[in-house]
Amino acid sequence: MYRIGVEATLEVIGGKWKPMILCYLGNGPIRTGELKRNLPKITSKMLTQQLRELESDQIISRKVYSQVPPKVEYALTEEGRTLRQLLVDMAEWGEHRVHERQAAGEEVELVHEEHDAT
Repeated sequence: MYRIGVEATLEVIGGKWKPMILCYLGNGPIRTGELKRNLPKITSKMLTQQLRELESDQIISRKVYSQVPPKVEYALTEEGRTLRQLLVDMAEWGEHRVHERQAAGEEVELVHEEHDAT
C-alpha cells in the first residue's frame, strides 16, 4: 500500500544514482563503462546494483552482444521514456536552486545545464 503516489515513484527511481543514470540513458543506449565515467563517484558494485534494479522494474533494458570482450548496452524501455518530463522538471528545479545559491554568494558549480541528457 502506498499513502501517496510519490512513494510508488520513489520506489522505482529513488536514491542518489537512479535519476542520474536515467538522464544519461535519455540520449540513447550506453555501455556500463561510459556510465561509470559519467558518474565517477559511484562504485562498480553500486552501479551494477542500480542497473539491475532498474532492469527488474522494466525501466531499462540490457542488451548483451556476443563478442570478446563482452559488450553490454543499457537503454530506456518504453516505460522508462515516460519518466522524461519528470526528470526534466527535476533538472530545471535543481538548476534554479544552484543559480539562487550562486546569487547568494555560495561557490557552487553546475557542470551541465542541458536537458538533452534526459
